[in-house]
Amino acid sequence: MTTLQDDVRTRRDPADAPRGPGGRPARPSGRGRLPARTGLVARRASWALAVLVPVAFLGMFFVWPVSALVGRGFVADGALDLGGFAEVFSQPRTWRIVGYTLAQAALGTVVSLLLGIPGAYVLYRCTFRGQALVRAFVTVPFVLPTVVVGVAFRALLAESGPLGSLQLDGTFTAIVIALVFFNYSVVVRTVGGLWEHLDPRAEQAARALGASPARAFWTVTLPALGPAVASAAAVVFLFCATAFGVVLVLGGQRYGTIETEIWMQTVQFLDLRTAAVLSVVQLVVVSAALAVASRARARRETALALTAATRSTHPLRLRSADALPAALTAVVVVVLLAWPIANLVVRSLRTPDGWGLDNYVALGTTGGRNALTVTVWEAAATSLRTAAWATVIALVVGGLVALVVSRRPRDRRARRAVSVMDSVFMLPLGVSAVTVGFGFLITLDRPLGLSVDLRTSGLLVPIAQAVVATPLVVRTVLPVLRAIDPRQREVAATLGAPPGRVLATVDWPIVARSLGLAIGFAFAVSLGEFGATSFLARPDGATLPVVIFRLIGRPGAENYGMALAASVVLALLTATVMLLAERLRGDRTGEF
Repeated sequence: MTTLQDDVRTRRDPADAPRGPGGRPARPSGRGRLPARTGLVARRASWALAVLVPVAFLGMFFVWPVSALVGRGFVADGALDLGGFAEVFSQPRTWRIVGYTLAQAALGTVVSLLLGIPGAYVLYRCTFRGQALVRAFVTVPFVLPTVVVGVAFRALLAESGPLGSLQLDGTFTAIVIALVFFNYSVVVRTVGGLWEHLDPRAEQAARALGASPARAFWTVTLPALGPAVASAAAVVFLFCATAFGVVLVLGGQRYGTIETEIWMQTVQFLDLRTAAVLSVVQLVVVSAALAVASRARARRETALALTAATRSTHPLRLRSADALPAALTAVVVVVLLAWPIANLVVRSLRTPDGWGLDNYVALGTTGGRNALTVTVWEAAATSLRTAAWATVIALVVGGLVALVVSRRPRDRRARRAVSVMDSVFMLPLGVSAVTVGFGFLITLDRPLGLSVDLRTSGLLVPIAQAVVATPLVVRTVLPVLRAIDPRQREVAATLGAPPGRVLATVDWPIVARSLGLAIGFAFAVSLGEFGATSFLARPDGATLPVVIFRLIGRPGAENYGMALAASVVLALLTATVMLLAERLRGDRTGEF
């Protein structure tokens, strides 16, 4: 029995389709074809629903809270007052903060790309024993709480630490190194996800014509990886420009960025006017970065000739051109990624009386002098439950966004609208999580006149985490959808399949298994989310990152040891989730 999928596979070229009057593809008549008018209405209604659901979610839980917070800074005595811009930008401190923000983001992005592209080659283009474990480990730093990572790097770089002789503690260099620590996995997974499935025959042909490995990479492989490299650069720049915990711990006020300044003005000085101006500056920087990335992808992106990973990968050969990227990747994984985490584990085993598991045993208590209202294990259970709900929300919203944005409408205005939608749903990556969380508090007490105070319901924490995780779901699924040859959908439609069946028979079989990685990524990011959760979590519903932050801020060696032990627990949870996601990722994947 011949199925629609079989027809699509055997007749991918529309030129093979039956022709009607005027040379246009003829639609077959029969009982399975919906009446043209009914089908058109159903198709438009389906796409409208796919657009409205994520747009309503973003508008309700991102645009409104952020706009309300920013608006409070520009309204004085019930009237619009833009004098805050002149006041804030007349201060040299503002220009210094903006300069540090851009410099940290630019250097962090460049170094992450230089180190991450060789890592993408080794971990995704080559095969070796223990590869899945290394991939999962590389991802762990990205989802660790930023405050914990800052403490870990300070322990390494302090005068009493293993790298104290380098005198990097509290310097600009230390911040950039920590930012690369966080974002290395973004480049590796974004570029590697495409590189793993890139057809190797073009590069092999270049080598057969006499090109050196370096020239074949520069002239053939790198241009093909352009969309993935541009996407990785944009995401890393956004993460570096909005870094919070690392900058606060390692740089303090000396190397403060826009993000830390917004937090300081909002929480410590309650100066919403200055915080609003800085939020606008941050939005401008983020929007510019997204526009540049979107334009770069539009120029280079195409339906690449992807192939199965087993056909494009090869065993790692240490005596060939693989030696240099393999050595560089090994140094990065061991020195940059493993050392700070190992130092964290070692410090968690150190107690005032020597070495032991006392810090882990204390996780069942509320800390010294009742520093907490819940135990760390109770907070871990809350984190898992909250992350599960956040993942469900992010998957629904992000999946719909990826589905809509993956289409290439023929109408120019529709294409522009799709491009705008793609960029807008990336904004939560670049807007301060502190701004989002604080915006929730001031807008969602009784939203839309409803007699429900969402701030006390406990629903806002998973929603806020879903706002942060949704762009990652989009960036994971979208490249897979865009890599599907659109002619397959055209042929399926020509054969009379309604839009739902086209999705079920053409898109879903390819995308389904890549959703496993999207689920894992959303869950892991939700586990480690701290900025917005710190505003919204109730004392009896604190998550693991919030508990760690509170323990670090409390005096006493017992609380500090518990914070380090809890950080190790969170890292293990994250590594387990990513390891499972690696097994579910399938033979096709997206940018992450």
